Amino acid sequence: MAIARRSLALLILLLIFGLLTPSYPQSAPEEKPKLKDFGSSLRKMKWDPNKNEAVSNNPAPKNQSDDDVIRIETSLVTSDVLVTDRQGRLIRGLNANDFLITEDGVPQQIGHFVLGDNANRSRTIVLIIDYSRSQFPYIAESIEAAKGFVDKIGRNDRMAIVTDDVEVLVDFTTDKLALKKGLDSLLVRNRGSKSFLGVGGKRPRFGRSAQYSALMATLKEAFDEEDQNPIIVFQTDGDELEYLRNSVIVYEVPAGLPAELLREVQDEVEQKRKLQRAGVTEFSLDDVYRAAEKSRASIYSIIPHTRLLDLARDEQLRRMADEDERTVATWSAASSDKFKKIFQAREEERRRKLTPELLQARLDQELKVQQALVDLAKLTGGWAEFLETKTQTTDVYNRILADINQRYVIGYYPTNKVRDGKRRRIAIEVKGHPDYVITTRKSYYAPEP
Repeated sequence: MAIARRSLALLILLLIFGLLTPSYPQSAPEEKPKLKDFGSSLRKMKWDPNKNEAVSNNPAPKNQSDDDVIRIETSLVTSDVLVTDRQGRLIRGLNANDFLITEDGVPQQIGHFVLGDNANRSRTIVLIIDYSRSQFPYIAESIEAAKGFVDKIGRNDRMAIVTDDVEVLVDFTTDKLALKKGLDSLLVRNRGSKSFLGVGGKRPRFGRSAQYSALMATLKEAFDEEDQNPIIVFQTDGDELEYLRNSVIVYEVPAGLPAELLREVQDEVEQKRKLQRAGVTEFSLDDVYRAAEKSRASIYSIIPHTRLLDLARDEQLRRMADEDERTVATWSAASSDKFKKIFQAREEERRRKLTPELLQARLDQELKVQQALVDLAKLTGGWAEFLETKTQTTDVYNRILADINQRYVIGYYPTNKVRDGKRRRIAIEVKGHPDYVITTRKSYYAPEP
């Protein structure tokens, strides 16, 4: 009887301990390796005109025999899957048996399934933030919104911040205070500081607009096999697009210009061509797309600029004019009286010389820049959003967080175990519901041989 009472007491203690002990692990997520020599992958790239793509001019040494190399024959392929109806309403409560996955048309067995808001899940997030001159009208609100995003990520989420200088501003950490301090430092750079009695002071500093270079370095260097569902928030207007190989931005002298402007425009176009050739990267936009697929990252393009896509031409031109007004007002407010007058005089001269032909050429360029950012996000299963007003910044970051929390994380071990480095197509659907809208990546690259 005494033994029975002791057994019962022990059972009660165990139950109490079990109820009081959280079901999630107490230890912090394993620390990621530091991003040392960030951007080194860019220095190893060389444009190959025969292949029409970037190749590495410093391949990994092959001094190991096959006996020294451990090869993993299967690797988990995971996808973040958002399911909505045709009205955009979320579909909740699904489980692994509700989904059908095929790879190149071949059905796959689901081997991994978890909800995006699972507290035990450790996500790997990189915020790439553009603080160049073109972002000056938006930077203060954008940084405040990003800090709000940092506050709301999970306790196990590891985040890094990269700038358009191809610089690691804050390495991977779960320390939210360190992340927010890093963001604040960008605002200090942008604003500079005044001297005191002629001593000290710093001039405003801006990023160098190498946003796609920063993205390329992130895709190639920031993630590893442990990061099953990497996430990139790409906050930029994307104006480095003109310097990528095979750029879709081609400077030409518009037809129909008045004679008094023709020579001036010809000189400007030639100058832009020279700058484009001098600053050309060793990779193309297609190389960025391939790197994004290989990384398995979901990219959210946040575009601080007035949206021009999918609008009537008259509305596009009106919005471009409004964007110019905002830029002039922001810079004028931040300038001294002397430079304010110079800036406004230059702007008035620019407007005086604008013709319908020049406006159309600029519009075409702006549309290509915006479309590239939208296409990049869609390719990876993410989406793009524009920051057109100050009030939108917080809403956009809240939407990103809600999006990644409301996704189903689904994984499978491919039946095709050939390591050929080729693209493979993924199709995901909910059984019996062809009307549901699936937002996810559509492909990935198999491991290299």
